[in-house]
Order: sequence, then C-alpha cells, then structure tokens
Amino acid sequence: MMDYDLSSEQKILKESAHKLLAKECPSEFVRKMAEDETGYSETLWQKMADLGWMSLLIPESYGGSGVNFLDLSILLSEFGYYCVPGPFFPTVVLGGLTILTAGSETQKKSLLPDIADGKRKLTLAWLEEGGLYQPAAVQLRATSVDGGFALNGSKLFVMDAHVADTIICVARTSDAADGISLFLVDAGLPGITLTRLDTMSGDKQFEVRFDNVVVGSDTLLGDLNVAGPVLEEIKLKSAVAKSSEMVGGAARVMDLVIPYVKGRKQFGRPVGAFQAVQHHCTNMLTYQDTSRFMVYQAAWRISAGLPFTFEAAMCKAWVNDACINLVALGHQIVGGLGFMEEYDLQLYFKRARTAAPFFGDSDDHREIVAREMGL
Repeated sequence: MMDYDLSSEQKILKESAHKLLAKECPSEFVRKMAEDETGYSETLWQKMADLGWMSLLIPESYGGSGVNFLDLSILLSEFGYYCVPGPFFPTVVLGGLTILTAGSETQKKSLLPDIADGKRKLTLAWLEEGGLYQPAAVQLRATSVDGGFALNGSKLFVMDAHVADTIICVARTSDAADGISLFLVDAGLPGITLTRLDTMSGDKQFEVRFDNVVVGSDTLLGDLNVAGPVLEEIKLKSAVAKSSEMVGGAARVMDLVIPYVKGRKQFGRPVGAFQAVQHHCTNMLTYQDTSRFMVYQAAWRISAGLPFTFEAAMCKAWVNDACINLVALGHQIVGGLGFMEEYDLQLYFKRARTAAPFFGDSDDHREIVAREMGL
C-alpha cells in the first residue's frame, strides 16, 4: 500500500524546485516565452541540468540519478505550478522514456548521458491528421532502401520540434494495422520541414513533414513492426506525467482564488462568506486533492514496477475533467478579472485546456478503464 507522505528526499526536491522556479520562472517570464520564437531560456535549462532534473529517470550506469517516476511526478507538479515553458517534457518524458523502453544498449549509451547532462533535446513525432494514438492511425511511411529507410509523411502537434536535436518518429513499416516502428531521426537531416502551429497557451507545437528523409538501419529504435506495445506504455506513463503538471497548475489556481475570496468584499463582507462561493471553493479543493492522490497512486505503481494501466488511465480521465472544472470554478468566482491577460488565472485555463487532449482525452482513457474492467 502506498504511503502518501513524501520522503525527506522528495520534500527536498519539491522545495528546491519551488524555490528556483519562483525566482527564474515568474508569470512575466511565462508570458514572454509565449511570444518568443524559441520559447524557453537556455540559462534556465542549464540550471535545471546542473540540478540533475533531466537525469531523474536515467540509471546511474548511463550517467543519471537513477531515482523513480514518482520523484519525476513531484518535480513536474512544480513545473505545472509555474507553467514552466520549454522542451523538458518532450526530452525527459517522451524521449528519455522511449529510449529506456525500446533502445538497444548501444543507443542507450550514446543518447542517455547527453540527455542527463542537458546536452541533447528530443521530441516524439507520433500524431497525424485525426489526432489518434492508435497504431492504425499512423500513415507516415518508412520504406526500406539500401542501408536504411526513407521516411515520407507528416506529423502534427510535435512538441518543441524546433529545438530538438533528435526526433523519435513513429512510422508505418507494414501494411498490418499494428505494423509500426520507431526511428531516431537527426533533426538536421535534409527533407525535414517544420511549420509552427498556433496554440492557445503559447507552447511550441509543430507540423513536421518528412520528404524522403533517409536514415540508417541503426536508427531503428526497438524491433521492426512491433512498436505498438512500447508506445502504449509510453502513452500511459506520459499521461500520468502530464496529469502531474495539471495537478501543479490546480494548486496554483487555488493559491490565486482562495486569498481573493478572503480579501475581496461585497455588501460589507468577504465574498468567501457567501455560501455559493464556499461551495465552489469546496468543490475546487475536492478536485485538487482527488487529482493529486490519483497521480501519486499511478506514479507509485509505475515506480514500484506494478501493473499500472488501470490506475494511469483512470488518473488521466479524472484529472482532465477535474482540472478544467477547477479552473472554470475559479473563473466564476473571480469574474472578469480572471480573463485579463495581466492576471495569472488565464494562464492556467489555457494550460489545462491544452494538456487535456495530450496522450488521450478523458473518453479515450475511460475506454481503457472499461476494457481493464472486462467490459
């Protein structure tokens, strides 16, 4: 049974992250990065690398810290609290986990130390038109050529592709519905074209087009035609990681709204004294705490090496809806002020809406839960 109290090491990680990000990532910085072409600070990136944040999931044998997924979830909650911009998630979660899961020993030794040191940025190019995560939805084709493969097709919603050194590309290598494979693609190869997509939250997502991009056979990540189970595992773990960010954002919304209702007065008393507002705040706290405990439970099972499909899917299905509802209640309490660009609440509305579809929306994960129930 999981102990929900944080260990002393986890408390230190949480407190140190909170302290650094409060200084280095205020809301003014977040707004600035939303308008910036690059979208992140290399100085902050290096500070995070120096603290070992990129190395949390990487075993010590590859230059990492060798801790666990729950520790990463605690850190990601602080990222969500401060709306940290940049390629941390696609590099550490999408890139690092995929290489750890599917990579050969040679690939791990080549790539993981650079990820741990902050020297290499990665992203995962998976979704296409339709936005579905099922193997059958993958149409980008990898055809065999002398000594390797030629990639042709487009990917959508690729996180931070503009700063990635390596793109992990999901490609169809067989006509069978589940005949997909993973390839490590140097982002600088000829034939790769990036088109930035306009997003609600100002995060950097791209359409990535591959026009006869030739890669060597040694870039195949895992075995040919059997990437489906690997990607399903990555999807579920990434869903829990994204939920961790959303829970951090929910905590920040609470810290914005509760002082407001205590200090704002109407009809001679604080608005928090009105029953309707009290009920809204109670529901917000309920959404926050249930989400946090579901994230901890799923992350703990991943860390402990226990089956986690049911818990991960239930977590993402709940957190998607809970965090969106929490922010909506916050807006209802604060009123028009919350929609002003100068007020931070709107940042968290945008982040929650942007995060919800990634790695499966609520309906997608409810279907997984139903399947696990044998329905």
